[in-house]
Amino acid sequence: MSRVYELAKRFQNKYFGTIAFRLRAHAQVIDDNLSDDEKVLYVFCGQKGYSHREIFSTCIVALTDKRIIVATKRVLWGYFLTTITPELFNDLKVQTGIIFGRVTIDTAKELLTISNLSKKSTTEVQNALTKYINQYKDKDEKDPK
Repeated sequence: MSRVYELAKRFQNKYFGTIAFRLRAHAQVIDDNLSDDEKVLYVFCGQKGYSHREIFSTCIVALTDKRIIVATKRVLWGYFLTTITPELFNDLKVQTGIIFGRVTIDTAKELLTISNLSKKSTTEVQNALTKYINQYKDKDEKDPK
């Protein structure tokens, strides 16, 4: 069992209201696209898209020491993979409703929304993303090129 799958399953078990399917297949996409020296720091899962009705577009988001990876394994063949390098990260928006929450990552090129997260999980996801970006920015300020 891969570390990405274990972390995604742990997240889903901790926040069982989060809607996510086919975690093992999505995790395999991330595992196949990791560099040999890349380390996974944090993983969460949800629906890729803004609407709470898009329950069939599940994905896994992995924060690594080099980038943010969003992976979705397609049902029949192929996959979708989005990579966000930390310098392209602009802003983070968290919204919660009665049952579900939504996290929107604003990058230089697009808005990436992960929805149908358990309402309780949004604080943990927001803290993990903020910590991740702050670590990168601190490292970048200490070591200017």
